[in-house]
Amino acid sequence: MKLIVGLGNPGAKYARNRHNIGYMAVDRIAEDHDFGPWKSKFQGRISEGRLGSEKVLLLKPETFMNRSGQSVGEAMRFYKLDPTDIIVLHDEIDLAPGKSRVKQGGGHAGHNGLRSLHGHITDAYTRVRLGVGHPGRKEAVPGYVLHDFARADADWIDDLMRGISDGAPYLADGDGGRFMNAVALRVAPPRSSTTTTKLKATTPIRAEEPAALEQSSRSPIQKLMDKFK
Repeated sequence: MKLIVGLGNPGAKYARNRHNIGYMAVDRIAEDHDFGPWKSKFQGRISEGRLGSEKVLLLKPETFMNRSGQSVGEAMRFYKLDPTDIIVLHDEIDLAPGKSRVKQGGGHAGHNGLRSLHGHITDAYTRVRLGVGHPGRKEAVPGYVLHDFARADADWIDDLMRGISDGAPYLADGDGGRFMNAVALRVAPPRSSTTTTKLKATTPIRAEEPAALEQSSRSPIQKLMDKFK
């Protein structure tokens, strides 16, 4: 069994925050893959289902971001899972909006949710880093991640959520490469080939008739004098 965790903060006031993109992702997976109803357990909300051949538990910790590890650790111990069975989706300010990366292990880079997870389940879990962009100044980061996405972000967020949902069975199966391919097909689909350029290059340019060329080269005074000939 795999435990897929979406990080965020509980409550309607945080629902559209950049910090809650992990919540958004697991909500989309649950909806698209017909998971069971969300229930309260492990200091969070859980939903059970399958992705491909893998039984999966989705978890949204409701301990607030900086104590996420309490909820995840409780679920991990209950199901006797290893940290390598856990996949965490979270916001990443060091990636441009809409970009994503899969990473196994490593540091928390100052992310409070990951810091808590490290303390409760070690760093051996898989994380899916979901880019939300950087405000430009370190001191502006807390306010930035706890602020709602702009309306202009709606399209790329939807594309990213669709890609995550498409690739979720690969993610549960441990195939990060195919998961990333599925996301890329939604976020940056290949452009269809066209023959526009080729047509422009091969279409012959019609030469003007000599008389027309001569007429167009005459000055306005010459054209006026022609009328009196």
